[in-house]
Amino acid sequence: MAQAVQASIGDSEFDRDTAVTRRAPGVYDAELSAGWTILRAVNGGYLLALLGRALSDTLPHPDPFTVSAHYLSASRPGPAVIRTETVRTGRTLSTGQASLVQYEEDGTEVERIRVLATYGDLELLTPDVGTSATPPPIPPYEQCPGTDDAPQPVLPGSTAILDRLSLRLDPATVGWALGAPSGKGEMRGWFGLADGRDADPLSLLLTVDALPPTAFELGIQGWTPTIELTTHIRCRPAPGPLRVAITTRNVAGGFLEEDAEVWDSRDRLVAQSRQLAKVPGGQ
Repeated sequence: MAQAVQASIGDSEFDRDTAVTRRAPGVYDAELSAGWTILRAVNGGYLLALLGRALSDTLPHPDPFTVSAHYLSASRPGPAVIRTETVRTGRTLSTGQASLVQYEEDGTEVERIRVLATYGDLELLTPDVGTSATPPPIPPYEQCPGTDDAPQPVLPGSTAILDRLSLRLDPATVGWALGAPSGKGEMRGWFGLADGRDADPLSLLLTVDALPPTAFELGIQGWTPTIELTTHIRCRPAPGPLRVAITTRNVAGGFLEEDAEVWDSRDRLVAQSRQLAKVPGGQ
């Protein structure tokens, strides 16, 4: 008998849209929502959270510690099937893999994304922190413009995902929206979900891939498809808006990297990621 996997926090739009239904052990049905698209493609961070929820149900440990995803083809809104497998189970950590497939009109199965992840229990981590990292220098929330303040659409042709996010971008990283990109390859801002849902480890998988791409500040416009994305969840975030900083240092051979840090309201580094993305038009 099919069994819905319960959302971890309330009944927010994010929870509903990342819900999966267990059809059989290791097999889940999902519906990719059109509300999380960018230029008609489903956002990679949203997909990561969707597979993360299925793995949370499969593995004996509750929280993603590290998730590495390879994006094999562009996902589209509509039905999908997620298949999971437990690779290894230990006392404090467990590792699993998952893949998401969709079907063409002729019934051909197409794999969209494949993930390898290690899970644990964030509540059991020691409180010790030794770090040289510091929160990003973002102006206060009220001094940062929201996406509604832009003189032109933030993502021309598609704003679906922006309706589900509460974004306020650092004024120093929005030159692209005014036709004057800085050329620095940086994007910073305050982040939350539009319906007020507090962040948790699964939503952090979305957060690392939800800001406008750093390519915009490099003067590169268009969709920047993710090839590979690895995310580390460091601790459970405190309630309140998150601060996100993303940088790109190298554009070469038609590809660029993005390094992201996510900080919570208690000035703790709660997530980190690195992704490899393709430059629009192969620039």
